[in-house]
Amino acid sequence: MAVQSIVSFGDILLRKKAKHVISITPRMIRILNDLVDTLYAVEGRAGLAAPQIGILRRMIVMDCGQGLMELINPQILDMRGEQKGPEACLSLPHYIGAVKRAEYVKVRAMNRHGEHIIIEGTGLIARCIQHEMDHLDGKLFVDFAEGNWIYSRTSGDKMSLADAINLSKHRPMRMVE
Repeated sequence: MAVQSIVSFGDILLRKKAKHVISITPRMIRILNDLVDTLYAVEGRAGLAAPQIGILRRMIVMDCGQGLMELINPQILDMRGEQKGPEACLSLPHYIGAVKRAEYVKVRAMNRHGEHIIIEGTGLIARCIQHEMDHLDGKLFVDFAEGNWIYSRTSGDKMSLADAINLSKHRPMRMVE
């Protein structure tokens, strides 16, 4: 178990689609443990997807204030309603944008023991699930942000969405598994 570096916004790795986890091996458990350690080591976090630590596997961890959730091969079964709110990403620290998401989601996944679980969430949990699952498909919050800008949470500076999206496609890719 170790805290891993978070892949920075602009690294092409974040635009790659993650592969399904075939079986829960000791290596997959180590990846989950690293995700958890990394999530809790970062201030202002709610969730983290395996591609954000350089691992192209369909695994996410989240803690939106109601305890740790670990989801392997998550699949959305149902989405309803709509919410619009601020969203940020550990791969693009300090920037925030307004994103529309479903208000309710129901997800099927495996836990670290290989058992199938169903998670239902509304509000922040639903938002976090959708955001982290987007990472598994190479999508970033800037792809869904409304308006023309994302904003710095610290300085108030803004970056055009066009520039942010362009930046997200042109950086060298780090090593992938």
